[in-house]
Amino acid sequence: MRRIRCMIPPAAAQLGWFGIFCWGLFTSSLSLLANPQDAPAADREDQDAASPQSPNIVLVMADDQGWGETSYNHHPRLKTPNLDQMAAAGARFDRFYAGAPVCSPTRASVLTGRSNRRTGVESHGYALRLQERTLPQALQAAGYSTGHFGKWHLNGLRGPGVPILSSDSHHPGNFGFDHWLSVTNFFDRNPLLSRDGRIEDFRGDSSEIVVEEALQFIAGQAARKRPSFTVIWFGSPHSPFVALDADTEPFMDLNETSRNHYGELVALDRSIGRLRAELRSLGIERETLVWYCSDNGGLPKITPETVGGLRGFKGQLYEGGVRVPAIVEWPSHIEPTRIAKFPACVMDMVPTLVELVGAQADSLLGVQDGTSLWPILRGATERRNKVIPFSYQDEFAIIDNEFKLLQLGKASKHYELYNLEQDPGESEDLFEANPSIARRMLVDMQAWQTSLNRSLSGLDYPEQSVNAENPEPSRWETQERYQPYLKSWGQRPEYQSVLNGRD
Repeated sequence: MRRIRCMIPPAAAQLGWFGIFCWGLFTSSLSLLANPQDAPAADREDQDAASPQSPNIVLVMADDQGWGETSYNHHPRLKTPNLDQMAAAGARFDRFYAGAPVCSPTRASVLTGRSNRRTGVESHGYALRLQERTLPQALQAAGYSTGHFGKWHLNGLRGPGVPILSSDSHHPGNFGFDHWLSVTNFFDRNPLLSRDGRIEDFRGDSSEIVVEEALQFIAGQAARKRPSFTVIWFGSPHSPFVALDADTEPFMDLNETSRNHYGELVALDRSIGRLRAELRSLGIERETLVWYCSDNGGLPKITPETVGGLRGFKGQLYEGGVRVPAIVEWPSHIEPTRIAKFPACVMDMVPTLVELVGAQADSLLGVQDGTSLWPILRGATERRNKVIPFSYQDEFAIIDNEFKLLQLGKASKHYELYNLEQDPGESEDLFEANPSIARRMLVDMQAWQTSLNRSLSGLDYPEQSVNAENPEPSRWETQERYQPYLKSWGQRPEYQSVLNGRD
């Protein structure tokens, strides 16, 4: 317990017993401020409600789940009772955005609070720069134990997920994770995973496996009375779609691809139920914040469609490619059944969580693209004061509250402007019809692009340059370090399409 030591000042001593008495009252008040546990119980409860301490934090992310793929967003076939219950118990963001319309860039934004392009992660399979400062590193410094479970995809390797080797320069441990059970990319049933660099063979559904492993980590830290930061990145419902037979039964009238896609989401939802139930069994649900979202918009060629009537799909900057489901649950601090229309994004996770735990301001790079959502989570209704930027394959978009400006096309670029509150399906281009808003947003976009160019030159880093150590995207089966495993892995169904025909 922290104490404040105070000497009686000469002025108080000169007043005799009355001065000493008053000084004692003053220092007792200071002691209660420094040690809220010494305050009366009712006062402590008020302080707890007003200022979070060090909650456990669990970030959960699906892989390719579209905005329309929950029953609370009125999907015509898929039932997600556990996500529905989580949404009813916490805050649901109906305008929440991935960092980009594909996976690796969003993962980089989650960990840094920055646009993916600033971090060197231009598209899927790019490596996150070691020069970046990450949320798990900031939380480590704040006394947290950190763990990563599931898909990583920030080490420059493409192809179906394989265990991350201990020799990998960009494994999760080098970005602030004390413990990791991870795989390079998407993974399905009966996966091979890497526990801190040691390969282990698992049996069962991939979503349920990583949740069980994460719960063991969370329980272990709770037993030690240490706050934990846990990242669970599912491999579902990414292709190839391999669901349990029981999970596909409600979809037997659909084609095989759609049937297994939705079957994977059934298992994913069940794993969310298991996570929430076990937090309650451990008695730590009130001191644990759980934040759920997806890494990009929904997939095309799935029946029924995945984006809830929005325009576009994964790989596009239209709403269907970047708007995703999002729920934040924290029973002791977030009122239930809150539905936020506030536009928010994965870049907001870092400033929100850093504010909650009181991490050091210099624990992150100075150029950030997110804003804290803590006022919104507590019930404030306000307009966003910072644009949400997107940059993918030389195309750009920014969102400023109800308006969205897109710069599309590579050889010959053009602009489109939409009012998302009135036209969420982006069917009516207002760029020519509303020139004053178009001009204002063009200025905002160009200002952000100028800032991005400074980042691309390395000016965000202390070195004022980009180090040349980042690996270029490559296929893991072409890497020398993976050659010893190719023969045995060639018998595994998830790798046969990659390794067939190799000696």
